[in-house]
Amino acid sequence: MLAYIARRVLLMIPTILGIMLISFVLVQFAPGGPVERIIAQLQGQESSASSRISGGGGDFSGGGQSAGGTGDASSSRYRGAQGLDPQFIKQLEAQFGFDKPAHERFLKMIWDYARFDFGKSYFRDISVLELIKEKLPVSISLGLWMTLLSYAISVPLGIKKAVRDGSSFDIWTSAVVIIGYAIPGFLFAILLIVLFAGGSFWQFFPLRGLTSENWALMPWYAQIADYFWHLALPITAMALGAFATSTLLTKNSFLDEIRKQYVLTARMKGLSERQVLYGHVFRNAMLIVIAGFPGAFIGAFFAGALLIETIFSLDGLGLLSFESIVNRDYPVVFANLYIFSLVGLAVNLVSDLTYTWIDPRIDFETREA
Repeated sequence: MLAYIARRVLLMIPTILGIMLISFVLVQFAPGGPVERIIAQLQGQESSASSRISGGGGDFSGGGQSAGGTGDASSSRYRGAQGLDPQFIKQLEAQFGFDKPAHERFLKMIWDYARFDFGKSYFRDISVLELIKEKLPVSISLGLWMTLLSYAISVPLGIKKAVRDGSSFDIWTSAVVIIGYAIPGFLFAILLIVLFAGGSFWQFFPLRGLTSENWALMPWYAQIADYFWHLALPITAMALGAFATSTLLTKNSFLDEIRKQYVLTARMKGLSERQVLYGHVFRNAMLIVIAGFPGAFIGAFFAGALLIETIFSLDGLGLLSFESIVNRDYPVVFANLYIFSLVGLAVNLVSDLTYTWIDPRIDFETREA
């Protein structure tokens, strides 16, 4: 098993390199960029442009360089740069690192990322690592509790539906599951706000934030209660449709196993239905359910919470990634992608190891390469 884990860890290296390389190449051909964004702001005479330039690590208001210079516009490869000094454009490129060839920038990025040095945000006066740490508690809270809640509901419900297949319980729960899956999470979130967060009816739950303003002054038990009080509506909105797929997957997996010959043999030996279900069927049926756990967790952790974060004013990684892509803040974009890929590969490895824990007959070391 240790040899298998070592091989999987080593395979993570070329996988991450490939993901980062493809993304880096795509960005090179994507229209727009941080330099174009600054130029557009300067040409639009936005007051925030100069502050963002100086905040990014270089002050271009001095040294005799004028944003309104009359340099040769044809010497610039940026559209909309007419009227700007070409030397000023070169200084902008140097600030963002675009004065170096693409392969040098990529190699430097990979070397820095291997040491978890993500640099500074282009348009925020803060390091990318500190920015991610600031948003991480929200994403961890939403991703972890939503995944655990959805599996805590879907696995028992799926088993119950499989045991009572075709009954009235199976029919009406299937209808509820399908309806819940069909309702978009953000619409259900708005409904919860209207009903329970002071929208039009009751105000039982807070509307924004992960904790209350006086959270640090509360005793530990009140801090825990306040934390889950704030998470109640967002987690409910996210989990509504999340457990539908895993519920039906669990049911179908158990139905497939229940109909096999070894189950009939176990029943003929006099084993109780509970012993057959949880002693024999559960181990085999849960393998396919566990296979979907990494995707569910990673999706909720990064991408699945964007609209929920926006609706409930929760500043997490989903919202940060979206804003960074829109603003062409490439250090934040690539850092999020790197962490996303690393966590995804690690969770997939943990998922494989869980297979062997549930069913010791599975031995990855004996698999053919």
